[in-house]
Amino acid sequence: MDTIIRKSEKKDRAAIWAILKPIFRTGETYAVDADISKVDALVFWCDGNHVAFVAELAGRILGTYYICPNQGGNGGHICNCGFATHDAAQGKGIARAMLEHSLSAATDMGFRAMQFNFVLASNTRAVKIWERYGFAVIGQIPDAFNHPKDGYVDALVMHKRL
Repeated sequence: MDTIIRKSEKKDRAAIWAILKPIFRTGETYAVDADISKVDALVFWCDGNHVAFVAELAGRILGTYYICPNQGGNGGHICNCGFATHDAAQGKGIARAMLEHSLSAATDMGFRAMQFNFVLASNTRAVKIWERYGFAVIGQIPDAFNHPKDGYVDALVMHKRL
């Protein structure tokens, strides 16, 4: 069965929250308040200049990502994305499908590059995936994130021309 990736709709917000809540609560990958409310989390993920997408497999939303300009004005030609998957997505290719979709969507939206501003060096799985898809580490911020298990870890800035 194929993964379907589409723009999110208001009706998807409960499923998006079900994915984001455990990720935000553990505080291990995103620099957001671990106690962020459902409303604030969904505003962050889905509203403003963020365009949110969901990934469905067999009718169940197992992943979500957003895409937005990384900067405003004359820096708006480079996009930024955030990705999150449900635990049930493990090994199903959902993350890879969302990344591939985001690269295509970013190009279609007129972006010239994609940049991740804050990839934790401790998140080796994500770093390997991004590198496999041609992202390069262009910067490193020492001790940028106080990881609840690993203590202070570096954050990487990763970039790819589209």
